Amino acid sequence: MKTVTISLNSIDKVKAFVNEISKFDCDFDLVSGRYVIDAKSIMGIFSLDLSKPIDLNIHADGTPLEEVMNVVSPYIVD
Repeated sequence: MKTVTISLNSIDKVKAFVNEISKFDCDFDLVSGRYVIDAKSIMGIFSLDLSKPIDLNIHADGTPLEEVMNVVSPYIVD
């Protein structure tokens, strides 16, 4: 598992993010405070506070993880 911090501060970003990660078979969790939701769920994402960065847990290893990182890199914040 790998954890990165991402920003989804607009409706368009949320839609694009969900469309991109839905192509993968592995699981993704978004963690905001004490809330953990499925990152492939648009409704779940909109229940979070999107004004702050969110932790994304990626449940993948090896080559799939590299592919996922390429897709989510535009959303990653430092």
